[in-house]
Amino acid sequence: MSARTSSTKGSNHVQPILKKARLGTDASRPLKKAVAVALPSTTSKKTTETALGKSKGKEHASVSEPKLKPKKKSTETVSDPSSSTSLPTSFKIICGSYEKLLYGLEGNVSLEGLNYSFHIKPIFIFPAHVSCIKSVAASPQGGKWLATGSADEIIKVWDLRRRKEIGGLMHHEGSITHLEFPSRSHLLSASEDGTLALFRARDWAVLRTLKGHKGRINSVAVHQSCKVALSVGKDRTLRMWDLMRGKGSASTKLGKEGELVRWSTDGTIFAVQAQNTIDIYSTEMELLHSITHPSRLNDIRFCKRTDGEGELLLAGGEDKKLSVYDVPKDHTKVPSIIANMIGHTNRVKAVDTIQIALPEGANRPSTTLVCTISSDGFIRLYDLAALPISSTEKLGLEPVTHYDTKGTRLTCVAFADGEVDAKSTAYGKRKRDGDEGGEGSEADSENEWTPHAQHGVEDGSGEEEEDSDEDE
Repeated sequence: MSARTSSTKGSNHVQPILKKARLGTDASRPLKKAVAVALPSTTSKKTTETALGKSKGKEHASVSEPKLKPKKKSTETVSDPSSSTSLPTSFKIICGSYEKLLYGLEGNVSLEGLNYSFHIKPIFIFPAHVSCIKSVAASPQGGKWLATGSADEIIKVWDLRRRKEIGGLMHHEGSITHLEFPSRSHLLSASEDGTLALFRARDWAVLRTLKGHKGRINSVAVHQSCKVALSVGKDRTLRMWDLMRGKGSASTKLGKEGELVRWSTDGTIFAVQAQNTIDIYSTEMELLHSITHPSRLNDIRFCKRTDGEGELLLAGGEDKKLSVYDVPKDHTKVPSIIANMIGHTNRVKAVDTIQIALPEGANRPSTTLVCTISSDGFIRLYDLAALPISSTEKLGLEPVTHYDTKGTRLTCVAFADGEVDAKSTAYGKRKRDGDEGGEGSEADSENEWTPHAQHGVEDGSGEEEEDSDEDE
């Protein structure tokens, strides 16, 4: 099956569709498929094209698996996020909602003496789908792509740099439940139709459709090596997928419907969330711990500590706060709550994290930001640097800034990299736009999104405003 494009007619508010890239608009010409799929996390264009079986002719229905030449031991490594010179100095927050609105906020950091502070302001708000938005994902390491998935069964692709809609991927036959960019050049999607789909960002071809679940897939997580993925669904099974071969490699019955699956940052363990329980597994799918949270959960996410060594597990739920679990290096020890991020007045719906480089002269080179969204309509930002290395009692961490959507029922959130330090070399040479897919140059700024002007969005934002915004 190939990905087809759709163009949104838009609403009376904003017409975000401005120019289409090569997304197979001619339905009679099928897009290319690859037989073998490999997803190295940081790879050159040449390596990626070889691993994915690049075809040089016109579109073909399939491509035979290429014979790879013997090569020396790989020296490719994942860029070390702890190095402040490899981190972005600004960021974007993208949120979806039940009201079909897509929110985009821009964030930066300012320095006053040795202390720093964060500021966020809206850059766009517009209806992106014809049904509620269920998932958002941004390509990593300074990538330009934003993908949004909806109950309308369409995956919309957006160019964040030029603020343009590229088109819609209509591969699935059910609501889009989860989206993830394993790398800057690939997108993995999950759907209620029981399938996973792997897309190539260069031309948005469907490289592989993974089948195995019986019913809705709730969540998918790709290992940091980009060779293995996990998924959970309505059929109460946990499945492991070999992305190198493009097929399932293992499965186990959970006895309950897994709602979320997440890998730890080092890839040595993973967690499966179901209602108010968090099950911790080893890479051999051996259950290590089963944690009962005080309330029903809506999202979980692993992240590294800002100070000291070790890992944290963030869990947001119906108790209106984000609980911070300490995950010991010794996996025989049970994770425990050491702090709570407070401030919301309704359930926490989703959470995401990003590491940010701080301005020169700050009291630390970098920090980790945590963004939460809630049914109360607030987007809140927390600084993990406020969490001490050790504490004898549970701490309550206050947000450093927030944005009020005026009652919008937010559903999903994703961080996107902003500007990267000019001295940074960790991401390597930035690809041309054509290498990541799409047309045009960075200088092409005509017809950019200006939805914030049409919606009357103020530049303001960390404080609550007295005037009510027209969200719809």
